Amino acid sequence: MTTTNISFKRIQQLAIPAIIAGIAEPVLSSTDAAVVGNIAEFGTESLAAVGIVGTFLSALIWILGQTRSAISAIISQNLGAGTMGDLKSFPAQAIFFNITLSVLVLGGTYFFVEEIFTLLNAEGLILEYSIDYYNIRVWGFPLTLFTFAIFGIFRGLQTTFWPMIIAAIGAGLNIGLDFALVYGIEGYINPMGVVGAAWASLAAQIVMALLSLILVLKKTNVSLRITFPLHPEIRRLVSMSLNLFLRSLALNAALILSTREAAALGKEYIAAHTIAFNIWIFTAFFLDGYGAAGNILGGRLLGERNFNSLWKLTKKVSLYNIGVATLLALIGLLLYQPLGLLFNKNPEVLSLFYGMFFMVLICLPFNAIAFTLDSIFKGLGEMGFLRNVLLSATIFGFVPVLYFSKYQGWGLIGIWLALVVWVAWRGMALVIKYYKKYLPLAS
Repeated sequence: MTTTNISFKRIQQLAIPAIIAGIAEPVLSSTDAAVVGNIAEFGTESLAAVGIVGTFLSALIWILGQTRSAISAIISQNLGAGTMGDLKSFPAQAIFFNITLSVLVLGGTYFFVEEIFTLLNAEGLILEYSIDYYNIRVWGFPLTLFTFAIFGIFRGLQTTFWPMIIAAIGAGLNIGLDFALVYGIEGYINPMGVVGAAWASLAAQIVMALLSLILVLKKTNVSLRITFPLHPEIRRLVSMSLNLFLRSLALNAALILSTREAAALGKEYIAAHTIAFNIWIFTAFFLDGYGAAGNILGGRLLGERNFNSLWKLTKKVSLYNIGVATLLALIGLLLYQPLGLLFNKNPEVLSLFYGMFFMVLICLPFNAIAFTLDSIFKGLGEMGFLRNVLLSATIFGFVPVLYFSKYQGWGLIGIWLALVVWVAWRGMALVIKYYKKYLPLAS
């Protein structure tokens, strides 16, 4: 059996396209936030609405989009073990599983949207804008999960190039349509405000889903024809996905609670938090690129039972990502003021943002360690442990710090302190687990 290549060149071939592909979803939300935040009238309310809806939609996407990691892990492990011929019916069934989940969740939330956003402390004009924005963007939810499933198939087959192409086209289209629909084009398109941003995102998601369908059929031997009986690996997919589902509930509980507490402080606070959150999400997906390389190659190495190379791979991608995180933090310091102005011009919003943005930068090195090892563990199929780590980090780390900070009146800095503790807890738990379980297996 050929040993999997884990050279610097091979890691870059996987990581760089994965970075570009990974930032597509946060680019959609960040572009919406930046464009609507600069609307001449009601820009702060629009930015707050996009922040609240963006957090909720990101929660849904992350909760159910985790099946991408399960699909990738199963395919890459079978590739390493030389049993790909046995997986013929699995991809189509996995995609059908993803779409079914998305439709069920969409149906379960669509009719309660006002109650959901009221619970997140949206009121008045912010609540009105949130409902308008969500009622359009939500229809892209099944399309995003379909696209994620295709990305999981490509990752399992050890390629991130085609997901990069799909994501880059989608992000570019979204940016262009955002400006055209939100501000309008004189003589052709009337300004549509927040609603225009929602239509721009939906159009981008439709195009990405269509491109995903075309490319998986043209560039792989994968069949999307659903056949029965269910493939034996579907049982493992469901088990992995359930663990990741529970894990993501804990993850998004933290993100939604942080947004809820920021909204409770006032519209300027939630607007500032939205700016910080969009930048944090962008860097998180950026860092996930090297994690994706670890995920893809790690799953294959596990299939080969090559634990020595797995240890070398883990060291390499972790060091690369720490370097990337350091670079992103330095860029954040250099662009401290321009980043705020990119999203909003309200002096009070900017003052609040500048007073807490350093917390986002402090979080980046912890993100690098946590997200890299998180991705590697997904490739190794350690979904149960990842579930337990997120639950403990949220219940015993994030929540106590969040409400202690609220009691102390620390505002946005307290909210982001809770997020830093949350990420650091996850990173430390994963390091300990790796050293106890996988390092002893390396010769």
